[in-house]
Amino acid sequence: MAKQKSFEELLDLKYGVPGTPKRNAFEEKELLYSISEMIKQARKDAGMTQEVLATKLGTKKSYISRLENGKCDVQLSTLYRIFEEGLGKKITITVD
Repeated sequence: MAKQKSFEELLDLKYGVPGTPKRNAFEEKELLYSISEMIKQARKDAGMTQEVLATKLGTKKSYISRLENGKCDVQLSTLYRIFEEGLGKKITITVD
């Protein structure tokens, strides 16, 4: 048991300590993935298809698909529109 490593230690070994370029890149990708999963789950919880959400927002289904698959960056203003206008959710931002 003494040889077991915490998740944080494993991240340090694989991607470097926080603040290093490799770790920063990993954390950016992780954040993008988390946001894409939140969008996808909120859309499904609302009982909407990608096409319905896209129509509601005045965009294309392919854009919603790319967002949900983490294939493109999302601006804060777009994130706001997706959750607040498209899905009727409240968005809150916390900075630690």
